[in-house]
Amino acid sequence: MLAERPPSRGSSAIFAANLLLLCCALLLDAVVGYPDALFRAIGHPVTWIGALIAALDRRLPRTRAAGVAALAILLAATVIPAALAQYLILRALPFPVAIALLAIPAASLLAQRSLWAHVAAVAAALEHHGIDAARAAVSRIVGRNPETLDEPAIARAAIESLAENFSDGIVAPALWCAIAGLPGIVLYKAVNTADSMIGHRTPRHQEFGWAAARLDDLINLPASRLSALFFAIAALINRANAAGALRAISRDATSHRSPNAGWPESAMAGALNLRLAGPRIYGTTRVQDSWMGNGTPNATAADIRRALALYRTACVLQAALAVTLTLAAQG
Repeated sequence: MLAERPPSRGSSAIFAANLLLLCCALLLDAVVGYPDALFRAIGHPVTWIGALIAALDRRLPRTRAAGVAALAILLAATVIPAALAQYLILRALPFPVAIALLAIPAASLLAQRSLWAHVAAVAAALEHHGIDAARAAVSRIVGRNPETLDEPAIARAAIESLAENFSDGIVAPALWCAIAGLPGIVLYKAVNTADSMIGHRTPRHQEFGWAAARLDDLINLPASRLSALFFAIAALINRANAAGALRAISRDATSHRSPNAGWPESAMAGALNLRLAGPRIYGTTRVQDSWMGNGTPNATAADIRRALALYRTACVLQAALAVTLTLAAQG
């Protein structure tokens, strides 16, 4: 199947190549992740993107038009080089070698292994090292004020981050890789990183970050729904509350303040018989949000472990779907 180049450059052949790239990237990320030594040596593609966003944020005025221009500059500076690199690599190298090489940067923009590690660290801290260590661990993955969190709130925050980041850190970049290869996953990560840095409704970024926030909402829409479905199926496989996941999605997903985060969070809440989201504090600002799920808010480290089990199964389901589509496209 991989001995030669795709037989044509039509849309079906391109889609098949993108799917194969996605399969390789998912495998590489799951097995290797992004090595700490490499991060210390050269940083990470997301940190490079973030540096560009920060530079634009410092230099441009705080207007909506400037924010649109900043987003256009960001996408031109990231997506065009990625598209050119993919084109040249596919032309210059044998197809299997080209796909293997392209899988390296693509894998760096997925987060299966790192998300698992960060959330598992919160569970381990709660289990063995006490609340101060757990607050430090959870502060690495959520923006809320850790000093305001008791043990159930720490566990809820970790589970919410796991659910939301499964969607926007794994499923969404994978989907855009399948659609457009390396340029697709780079485009997604550029927009998502911009949203995380300047898409907040603060006086500084209310107008400047408007375009990044709106585009991020749009490109995450299909992945958030797919993520919720993966969690519901994972709940069925893991003998969790699959029916509860579906009920929570139907009842609560659209009441979240985010148009996308409510889908995976409500699915996770229903599957584990928990209540997630709800009111919380970012810095000194209290954010009122709806609860996801109608179970107990008293989450524990054991619930984080159950959430990680669902997450692992959902990652396997996504990989299986990618492999199935790849085989079908090759056939």
